[in-house]
Parts: sequence; structure tokens; C-alpha cells
Amino acid sequence: MPAKGDRITKRKDGLFQGMYTAQTPDGPKRKYIYGRKYKEVEKRLAEAMGDAAKGIYFDDENQTVAQYMERWIEDSARGDLGHRAYHNYKLQITRHISPAFGRLKLSKLTAAHIQSLYAAKLRDGLKPSSVRYIHAVLHRALEQAVRFNLIPFNPAARVDPPKIRQEEITPLDAEQARSFLHAARGDRFEELYVLSLTTELRMGEALGLRWSDVDLDAGTLRVNPQVQRMRGGGGLVFSEPKNASRRTLELPKRAVEALRSHRKKQAEERS
Repeated sequence: MPAKGDRITKRKDGLFQGMYTAQTPDGPKRKYIYGRKYKEVEKRLAEAMGDAAKGIYFDDENQTVAQYMERWIEDSARGDLGHRAYHNYKLQITRHISPAFGRLKLSKLTAAHIQSLYAAKLRDGLKPSSVRYIHAVLHRALEQAVRFNLIPFNPAARVDPPKIRQEEITPLDAEQARSFLHAARGDRFEELYVLSLTTELRMGEALGLRWSDVDLDAGTLRVNPQVQRMRGGGGLVFSEPKNASRRTLELPKRAVEALRSHRKKQAEERS
């Protein structure tokens, strides 16, 4: 058996190429791994040869982008995604990625194909943030295809997604907040407005609050589930926040009074 170094060569385009043999249902096949760094190819080659020795191999000869994306979202990504994220990822695949080049073989997908998709979506009026979402899904999926030795490199990594211009948000000043709450006095959602203005809760966090998250005697509020709207008309769902969003807030006196008032109204409505 040749030494591992004999299995890695440098191509004219500067990429290192590793070669090994895998036993497939059609007999032994030469498989190739590519990378820009020798050590990277050496490591992936060792992993691939180990898998091949165990009878594990990947063959993308006839696999299309659509077929790969469907397998990836269901077999690999779904277990790591929450309900909302899975729904949104699936939407990007079915609405944008597969229709654009779903019949194209995975091995033939290039950065030019991907860049053309982004440009077309922007021309059709899709927001840059939405195009960047498509990019995030595609980049993540193709990164795994590289790890599985299905493609030599991630073409999405060579594409420039559109930049997003951050719009400055101007919050209400104290006088504007007082005017707003004065106008909302007596409104069914008056207490929600008071809570949102005095605690700076996000909309989904405020709408997802339960009485079990509130301790009015201690004057604290625990941010737990939040309400999120699904893309593509999927409705509203409760979802668990990211760890960084879990927090306990001290409630100002006005917020405590508003919540006490709201709980009293609820009790009267249910009696």
C-alpha cells in the first residue's frame, strides 16, 4: 500500500488532491478529496479512508442539488433546528434553491450559479436580508457536502451575498411615550403597551408571557417562550428563546400595577 503522502498530489490550479479507493455496489471506485491546504486534505483523506475501510462511502455521481438539499434538511439539519427554523429552512429550499438549480448535479454547482440566483432574486424585489437567508441555508448545506467528500469545496463560500443597510431605529422619547400611553388609556391592550415600554421587551417576548413567568410580589419577570410568526403563511408558534435571550427582569412599579390590573380584568372576564 502506498504511503499517505503518495496519495496526495498538487494540481495545476493550486489545489491539493487526495485519492483513495472505496468499495461500492458497482465495485471499487477511486474517490477524490480536494483542498487548498495539504494538512486539510491529509486529515480529510484519513477520515475518508477510515470510513471506506468500514464500508461507509458517499457517491454523488447522479445526485442533484434538489435531492441533496432534501436529504440534508431531513437527515442532518432537522435534528439541530427548532420548529420555526426548520420550517423557514425548508421554505428557502422549496421556494428558491430547488427551483433555481434543483436539477443540476451537485458536483456541477458553481459559485457563478449561486451568484446569479442572488442577483435574480434581488431584481425580482426580494430584500437583501431575505437573499442572505437563502445564502445562509445554502452555505450550511454545502459545507456539510464538503465534509462528506461529495464536493471538493463550498461554492457558496466564494459568493458575495448582498450587504444589508442597517436602518437606525429612533425610540420614543419620554414625552412621546407619555403621549402614547395617554392615548392608549382604556384600550384592551393598554397593559401590554405599558409593559413593553417600561421593560423594553421584544414583541414576541411580550406576547409569549405567561402568569407563571411573573412574580408580582417580587416585582420580577422571567423571559421564557416567545411568539414567532412563521414565514410563508405558517401562522404563529410558541418557541423557546436562545440562551442569550433568557433573562430575569426587574419590573418597575408602573409595570407591576399594569399587570395586577390586567390579571384582575382577566379574572372578571372569566367569572
